[in-house]
This record gives sequence, structure tokens and C-alpha cells, in this order.
Amino acid sequence: MTFLLSVALIASTLARPSASDAGPAVVVRAARLIDGRGGAPVAPAMVLVEGDRIAGVGQNLAVPAGARVIDLGDATLLPGLIDLHTHLTDKFGVHWEEVLTTTTPPEAALWGAKNARDTLLAGFTTCREMGPTWPYVDVALRDAIAQGAVPGPRLMVPGNYVSSTGGAGDARQFSIYVDVPIVRNLADGAEEITKAVRTNFKNGADFIKILVTGAVLSKGIPPGAQQYSEEEIRAAVVEANRWGRPVAAHAHGADGIKAAIRAGVRTVDHGSYLDDEAVALLKASGRKTFYVPTLYTNDAILNGEGAKIPDSEVERARRIREIAFGAFRRALAAGIPIGFATDASVIPHGKNAHEMTIRVGLGESPMAAIVSATSLNAEILGWSDRVGSVEKGKLADLVAVSGDPLKDITEMERVRFVMKDGVVYRND
Repeated sequence: MTFLLSVALIASTLARPSASDAGPAVVVRAARLIDGRGGAPVAPAMVLVEGDRIAGVGQNLAVPAGARVIDLGDATLLPGLIDLHTHLTDKFGVHWEEVLTTTTPPEAALWGAKNARDTLLAGFTTCREMGPTWPYVDVALRDAIAQGAVPGPRLMVPGNYVSSTGGAGDARQFSIYVDVPIVRNLADGAEEITKAVRTNFKNGADFIKILVTGAVLSKGIPPGAQQYSEEEIRAAVVEANRWGRPVAAHAHGADGIKAAIRAGVRTVDHGSYLDDEAVALLKASGRKTFYVPTLYTNDAILNGEGAKIPDSEVERARRIREIAFGAFRRALAAGIPIGFATDASVIPHGKNAHEMTIRVGLGESPMAAIVSATSLNAEILGWSDRVGSVEKGKLADLVAVSGDPLKDITEMERVRFVMKDGVVYRND
């Protein structure tokens, strides 16, 4: 663990700008502000930043003496964006099985530093990591970012995911004679799952990721099949809740989705086979459990954008693509809240906002897509007190695009300005 953190610290050339560069106060001006809460844009807009916090928001604020003024002209200001499903320590274009057999944890730490920077510069100032291929490298990356060694989004991390024998992500599906001893992520039965949860928290995890169904990019049980019983999922939730922490469930198939909701997980990630019964369960949960799709991934796989993927897994992506799109449309029609996530590195790091373009193409309004990636995601994380909207007292996370994303959602793929914690990382 200490070694991995040291490796991340080596990337000193990527160190963030000094907070002192911002001066005692900063005023950011723009033609309009979408504050992340779903209301009408503020136009014109001014945001006063003092230290790492937002001190004022309005159309015509007084500029304090000595304040630095950043005038973005005919731009749109927004809150820093939030992605609930990333794999920053995975190098884009390398299949996870190849990672286990040809790479090392230090490589993952260094690529994590690069990917974190790319993601931040794309406007994503907060991310929930969803499990590194090499366990606990995400913990090292989170800490290196928090300590200012490398620039990147603030992270919530799981340390290591929890999966079943023969299930998604089983690192022992190469040959019975091949082992990857550092990867100990398999747990069968409530007792083993409870121990896995405790082990992850002991080693620095913020939450638990449990793989409830099969996966697209994995051998073993298919994505639509449930690999953990409801009792096993509940064991993870009960233990995590004892620590005051949530559980995120990787779940494609309908039976797994519904078992995870009944067990009390915080998010159902992917949710490809979400059906009417699952939608009803989500509504009945009273915003305790959220659907978090990742729709760009199948296109990325089918278009050959990433790793050389086995034909069997490409075929899984082909079969599930329209099913996942249908699930998203079903959720939209039902009016349930939909979290925003991408599954980077299945998609290229830094292209996270293309997920919004896909969602709007499927019928979501641009404003709803933006709210999903800002205030709704902050609610899901339990971080509404600090991120997700441009309000007085929140952390000074601001991004800007040149045009109006309510008229053209693809503007979100062309972020020109990024501030995190009051520090400017990008200003084009």
C-alpha cells in the first residue's frame, strides 16, 4: 500500500497548481450559469470564490478589492461534473485479463495519475471509482489526489470488488494452473462476503462494490444471470451499513437487479435488463436505491474503440445494447431519478460527457442529463453538502463550455474551463 502511494507520488510533473495562485478571492463571470439544480439559467452570471469555497452567486456581485476576475465571455458555467462509475487505474485499450497477466500495480498507479488528470480536464471534478484490476491502487490514487501530489477528481473508492467463484471478474478463469495471488476478490456465502467487506474497509475503501450478475467483459456466468443470492447481497449491505457506508451493485440481469434493490444497495449500476417490476421497486425505495446506467460502453466495444476483446464478449455487448437502451427509456418514462456514469476505461478516459449525448439521443432532456451528472449524483454519493451545485458554501468546483448545452448537449464534450477547490486547472 505504501509502495503504491509512493509510485503515485512520483508523477510530480502532474502536480496541481498551488492554491495560492488563486489569490484571496476570485470572481468568475460568464454569459449564463446552469447551477445544477434544474432551474432556469442565471444570465448573466457571477460566482465569487474565496479559498476553496463558493462565497456568492448572482447576476451582479460586488467585486472585492484585490480580487482576481476571470471573464469567460459568452460561456456557460456549470458545477463540476460527477461520474459514478470509473476505473481510472485501468489503461484504456487493455483488457482486464491482459492487465493481470502482463502488467504490474505500479503501472496501474502511474496510468491512474494520467487518467485522473485527463478526467479532471474534461470537467469531472468528482468520481466514484468502481474497483481497480489490481486491488487498492485506487486507494493510493485517491490519497495522492487529496494530498495534492497529482491532479484529478476527488474520489470515492471501493478498494477491491467482491465477486463469486466463476462470476464476473473471477481472476482465475485463464487455466486451473494459472493463479494471480495478489487478487483476492472472490467470496461465496454470507460469511465470506462479510469478511471481504471488512477486509476492504480495513484497507481503505469508502464503500463496497459487489458483482451481483455476470458481466459483458468477463468469462463465466452471462450478464443476464444472477450470481449472488439476495441473502448474500444483504450480508454485504448489513456489514457495510454497520460501518456507515453504502454498497454499489454491478447488475445487468433483471433478477439480480431486483434482488439488489430488495437487499438495500445504494446503486444498481448498468441495470441493462431493468424491467417494470424493478422500476416499481426503485420507486418504493424512496430514493434509497438508484438506477445508474452506463450506455456508451456497448457502442465503444462494438466500434472497437478500446481493447482487443474476445469475440464472445463482443457478442455479449451486441446482444445487450438495445436491451440497455430500452431499460433507460423505461426508466425515463417512469420518471425515476437516473444517476450518471460511464464505466471508463471501457470508454476512453476524458470522453465521459459523451454519455450525456447518448442519453439525450434516447429522449432525456439536456437539463435532466446535466442535473444527473451534478446535484443528483451528489445526492447519491451523500455529498450534497459539498458538491453538485453552484451555491454559497459549496466547494468551488466550476466548469464552463463555450456555447449553451441546453441547445446542444455536445457542448458538454468540449469543456474549456475547469476549477476544482478554487484552483483553476484549465482555462482555454
